[in-house]
Amino acid sequence: MHRLTRDDIEQAACHIYQVMPATAQYAWPLLAERLGCTVWVKHENHTPTGAFKVRGGITFMHWLKRTHPAVKGIVSATRGNHGQSLALAASALGLHPLIVVPKGNSLEKNNAMRGFGAEVVECDGDFDDAREEAARLADVHGLYLVPPFHTELVKGVATYALELFEAAPDLDTVYVPIGCGSGICGVIAARDALGLNTKVVGVVANEAAAAKLSFDAGTLCETASANTFADGLAVRKPVPEAFAIYGAAAARIVSVSEGQIAEAMRVYYTDTHNLAEGAGAVALAALIMEREAMQGKRVGVILSGGNVDRSVYARVIG
Repeated sequence: MHRLTRDDIEQAACHIYQVMPATAQYAWPLLAERLGCTVWVKHENHTPTGAFKVRGGITFMHWLKRTHPAVKGIVSATRGNHGQSLALAASALGLHPLIVVPKGNSLEKNNAMRGFGAEVVECDGDFDDAREEAARLADVHGLYLVPPFHTELVKGVATYALELFEAAPDLDTVYVPIGCGSGICGVIAARDALGLNTKVVGVVANEAAAAKLSFDAGTLCETASANTFADGLAVRKPVPEAFAIYGAAAARIVSVSEGQIAEAMRVYYTDTHNLAEGAGAVALAALIMEREAMQGKRVGVILSGGNVDRSVYARVIG
């Protein structure tokens, strides 16, 4: 992937702001009191799809229309947020979105995808199996296979980091969740385009730690399973193109437990009255875990999504 310039990211923002406004970032006082540092929360739970992915979806669809004008529809695999983003962006440009999800996927995320215009297909297995099924359906139906990672997706996602860094340019560290990697790569791209020295720390779940294992080993590692309720992080093997970027440019990658993720969801509610899904809360969970090292610093955390099923949230908050 070529290095993105500020101009690249600002051009992506022009497309995105036709569909949604910039999201807020706030330095919440109760989080600062709790953690002993300034905590800027980037509110990607406030996009039209409730997660950051919509930015990449919009940028990608504009690129697809421009470069592949004959394409009539797209197909992709998702646990929910990527699929909602593609459904909204594809439908807006008159393309048919077919989305493949693993069996037992979040019903509320499936419904949201249908609401944005997607045809949702369930397949046996987990997310990585859904990726293979999406590739098969692309061939069968002549659809464009949207990958989980692509320069245009990163360019769109980088707009949230540009907004955060413009509002708070002097952050010491930013914590970012890692699923397939567009989020952390977008933060790295924006930081580098602005010439900042902010450290970027990736966060995974203990139960889906392939990105951390790969980072620590310096080579791609796969896990046998990825059973975490932070479903946006439930990836068994890193995307090689994404790992090539964050493997070199992240300061470190940390992993948090299911209990720490649930606690961060509760803290978001009590201290900011924001709803976070598991994958949306992991950045804060990591900061809570590392708060001793962050005393007195200015820290950013990405609240990357708020799409949690009611039954799951009731259990966590209870």
